[in-house]
Amino acid sequence: MVTTLADVIEVRSPWDGRFLGSVPAGGERQVDEAVSVALDRHRGPQLPAHRRAAILDRVADLLVARRDRFAAWISAEAGKPITAARAEATRAVDTMRFSAAVARTLTGEVLPLDAAAAGEGKLGFVRRVPVGVVGAITPFNFPLNLVCHKVAPAVAVGCPVVLKPAPATPLTALALAALFEEAGLPPGWLTVVTCTNEVAPSLPTHPGVAMVSFTGSREVGHALRAAAPAKRVSLELGNNAPVIVEPDGDWRAAAAKVAVAGFSYSGQTCISVQRLFVHRSVHDDLVDDLVGRVSRLRVGDPADEATEVSSLINATAAERVAGWVAEAVAGGAVARCGGTLEDHSVVTPCVLTGVTPDMRVSHAEVFGPVVGVQAYDDFDEALALANDTRYGLQAGVFTSDLGKALLAAEVLDFGGVLVNEVPTWRADHMPYGGVRDSGNTREGPYYAAQEMTERRLIVLSA
Repeated sequence: MVTTLADVIEVRSPWDGRFLGSVPAGGERQVDEAVSVALDRHRGPQLPAHRRAAILDRVADLLVARRDRFAAWISAEAGKPITAARAEATRAVDTMRFSAAVARTLTGEVLPLDAAAAGEGKLGFVRRVPVGVVGAITPFNFPLNLVCHKVAPAVAVGCPVVLKPAPATPLTALALAALFEEAGLPPGWLTVVTCTNEVAPSLPTHPGVAMVSFTGSREVGHALRAAAPAKRVSLELGNNAPVIVEPDGDWRAAAAKVAVAGFSYSGQTCISVQRLFVHRSVHDDLVDDLVGRVSRLRVGDPADEATEVSSLINATAAERVAGWVAEAVAGGAVARCGGTLEDHSVVTPCVLTGVTPDMRVSHAEVFGPVVGVQAYDDFDEALALANDTRYGLQAGVFTSDLGKALLAAEVLDFGGVLVNEVPTWRADHMPYGGVRDSGNTREGPYYAAQEMTERRLIVLSA
């Protein structure tokens, strides 16, 4: 929950509305000042790779030592169950370590110029050089690790960063920036500008910003890219992640995984399972098993160690999700459990059956604790149903047939295809990203580093 009073943003808990802190509501002047300082760093003396790597490793060490403190901040301002918040803080350590490795190992290439007669007597090589100032815009749902996925690779390659965190969750980002300062990152290499979303477009359109890295909704992402056509704009957007369960697959394992992957952090992740396609021969058994598991999920205060599902980020989001469920039920779907709007901006974990592709709970991104189940009769039909979307981030398929697994990997038009695993799974060093309305980039420290650097050709003549 966030409220703006004059030039201050008050941050409050989504669970109980309690005051957590306040940050400045920056404007275009603050954005301009931050970019100007970052430009000075980019144009001035560069930090050598060994220093950048050492800083990142020190930040990782500090995160290990203060994991529980960061988890508490994440849980409080994002409404994330404390166990999930702790897992996010642990993942952020990996993101830092992998970024430190990138700083130490990023290489260019040697060119065989004498492969052409004109190149005889010449040596050519390509260096990777920082693209310039990176404007990073991050969402509320992973206020630590998604910030790390933008800031850490930029530091690794030597790009100064101006970070605009989500106004609902700025406190964790500011705490991370303080860790970078403590770890020895010189001033100006990372500047956090806390501002409302109305001010945010002034960052990507600023002439001093060379690259924009954005995670958020497709509508905002496309608008930012349209506003900055001459810049490098990396987008990681939404999804309505599908899972296909074949009769030869382990449907019990699929149900157990979906019961977590569809409802962790109340479904507020880009790769939360939303569409579940189950072969008709195992549909009823899987649904009964899934409903039983979901009905037992503990809903409550995010600070409680037993809580598995808690608040959505605000009341508006909760009302929207509950409204979409009611709309689906009115259209013929059946709510086998949950879907009701409760106090504290909670929507109870919901499994819908009889969902059709025209329903918003299917074709749009719910971003809430809702999984819609559809039955199918053959594998080709399931592949077509999964592909029937504007999104394309990650998809999953459960099968013991290697031929089907390879066919799914070939046919499913997504940035990642996971076999016998839910699409919500992610390791922080893998190439993560999507196609179509799910984005145009790949994150993961090594892959982000490629986006944040330019190839510079050097030719030496004898």
